[in-house]
This record gives sequence, structure tokens and C-alpha cells, in this order.
Amino acid sequence: MQAILRLFMTMISKGGTLRRVAPSASANARISPGLLCRAREAHAEFQRLAVKLESSFEASAAKRHGELSPIASAVKDYDRASESLSELGALLNDGDTDEELRKLAQEDVAGAKSRMDEAFQTLTTALIPKHPFAHLPCLIEIRPGVGGSEAALFAGDLLRMYQAFCSRKGLRCALLKYEDQEGVSDPTGSNAPLQEAILEVTSPGSYEMLRSEAGVHRVQRVPATESKGRTHTSAANVLVLPSLPTEDTDTSDLNNPNSDYFVSSADVHVDVMRSGGAGGQHVNKTESAVRLTHKPTNTVVVCEEGRSQLSNRQKAWQILRARLAQRKREQREEEMLKFRRGTSGHGKFGRGDKIRTYNWGQQRVTDHRSGLNINQLDDVVEGGEALDTVIDSVKAWMLEQEIEGLLTETEGQERH
Repeated sequence: MQAILRLFMTMISKGGTLRRVAPSASANARISPGLLCRAREAHAEFQRLAVKLESSFEASAAKRHGELSPIASAVKDYDRASESLSELGALLNDGDTDEELRKLAQEDVAGAKSRMDEAFQTLTTALIPKHPFAHLPCLIEIRPGVGGSEAALFAGDLLRMYQAFCSRKGLRCALLKYEDQEGVSDPTGSNAPLQEAILEVTSPGSYEMLRSEAGVHRVQRVPATESKGRTHTSAANVLVLPSLPTEDTDTSDLNNPNSDYFVSSADVHVDVMRSGGAGGQHVNKTESAVRLTHKPTNTVVVCEEGRSQLSNRQKAWQILRARLAQRKREQREEEMLKFRRGTSGHGKFGRGDKIRTYNWGQQRVTDHRSGLNINQLDDVVEGGEALDTVIDSVKAWMLEQEIEGLLTETEGQERH
């Protein structure tokens, strides 16, 4: 996370510009008593678990011990930096300190303050809870927005961008669903504009890597069908969902009512039907397509790409659980943000917000969250390293927002 924060200071050298070049949390400020108290409680729990694990191993305790390790290490670094700065201050304030020692102490103060600032930032970052879906694979859903056929073409560009990105990063991915404006089709043989695509990235941790891509992507370019050379503005919607792996899945997550992935079968209406579109006689003449409707939320999932009803049913349940899990998580985050917005105006970009603009005429990509402008559009849409630069800038922005929210939340608790 520290490397991501330092990105704000180095972005310009990579061909981009930023509106802001530093996190809003001041590293020169002392950590708030509430945050420090929370950190010390976590450190104490870390030490208790260490003693417990010496006598007997317990998987849940070992997992928690590992989760608390960064906080415990950050507390030690903070205490060492604080003690060093205090000792130097005592030497400088002591009238009996000889001049040579005083001079050495003055020279060390700048370094001690720098270490204190770094320890402050490290400790604050360590206190941010890890996203509960960070370790999971993900589903990337892409649909055209406003802009007609040009929006559908741009949606196809985004699909190929993420496929190229995954290939370059060594992430395993496969199309779970591909539907053009003529119906379900083979993406390798269809020239029709894209209607909907779901890309499954099965590599663990891919959700954390790509969750910042969710939102409205806007494109400004001259369509191939535009005879007068006018620039059109279109958009595509990208949704990134956590995906529970179909293999080696802990069934307790699916059967536990408190789990984000629990879906009661009584709440889901199942329809089977014949598939439409290309696919041959088998899929068109058998009832292999499956439609799931989650009645409480009116969430509908249709799968008809597979040759068997069983495979389509499994895919449909996977997508439904992913969508509902994301919905539950967003509802909890929104409840917390209501408090933060009321105290500091702290905001958040949601799935319906415009997050990025791709300007073909100026060969520029602008991310509206981090403020990054990068004039390497071709490399971005080809899933190259320039896309890494954009994604990393957004991760730095998200971390900044988390730090601001954590400070605001702690200050509110201190006042009450």
C-alpha cells in the first residue's frame, strides 16, 4: 500500500498528470488517540494469539494472527520512531547538553521526523480493514450505455481490453456469456455490436486487482459510420463482482444465512426454456436455457450458452450469488458512508458514476477519480502497461479515501 501511495509523487515521470500529488492525510500530524488506541488493542490481541498458538494450533487463530501482523509491526515502528524523536527533543531542551552533542541531535531531527511521518502513514494504512472479497476471483460484466451502436462497439473494445490485460498479467479468464445484438453468439465469429458480456477471471485475488474498474466508461471519438467527421460521446457500463470459485468451494459459505453468498432457494424462481440464437439444433430444440429470478430484489439472470441445462443452471447460480453478494456489501458500505458524508462531505463513486473518459481525438485517457490524465490511449485500450498506470492511480485514490474515512470515523467516536 505504501508503494501505491508513493505513486502520487512519481506519476508525472510515467507520462501522466494528476490534480493532486499527495494523500490528504497529513503525515506531519500525530496519529489521533482513537486510532492509536485501536492499533494498540490489535497489537495486544496479536500477542495473546501468539502465546495461544505456541501451545496449540487453531486455524482460525492462526488466520487472525496473520491478519494482525501488519498492524503489530506498524505499532512497533511507530513506537520506535516516537521514542527516538522524544529522546532527541529531550537532548535539545536540556541546558546541560554540550554543543557537539546538541549539533549531532539537530542533524538527526530531520531524519527522525521523516521516520515518524512514514511510521504514521504505515500505521494508519495498516488499520484499514482488508476488503472481504479481496482474495476472490471476479466476474466483469460489460454492457453498452447511451450512444446506440457506437456504445455497443465501445463495449466490445472494453471486453478486448480486459482480455488483453488478463493475458499479459497471467490471469486465467474465460467468457461466461457473450451476446451481441442478434442474440447469443460466438465472440470469435460475430461482427455485430455487443449487447452483454460476462468475463470470468478465475485467478485468486483478481477481484482486488480489478474492482476499481466498476463504473461508467465514456468514449469520445468519430464513429466509422460518421460521414461529417463529428465526434460522438458514448458510454459503456462495467460491473465487477466477486466470484465464489466453483471448485474447492467451502459449502458453509453457501449454507450460512450470515454469509454474503447465502441465497435462499425459496426466494428464487427457476424457469427453463429453449435457447435462442446460434448454436445448432441441440440447444435450440432442448430446454437447456435457465432463468433465475430473485424475488426479493427482482434480480434476473439468464444463461443459455451451455449445451446442457445443468451447466447453465450452475453458471446462473454463480452469477446470481455474485450479484447479490456485491449488493449486500454495497448496502453496508453505504450505511457507513452516510455518517462520513454528514461529518466531512466525504463521498464515493458508485457503479452509476462516470469514472473514466477515453478521448480518441486527443489520444488521452482521463480517470475522474484519481485525476490522472495519460496520453497513451492506444496502450491503455490494448491492455498494456499504461492501463496498469491508470489502475494504480485509482488504487491510490481509493486508499486515500479509506484513510480519510477511517480518520473521520475515529474522530466521530472520540467526540461521542
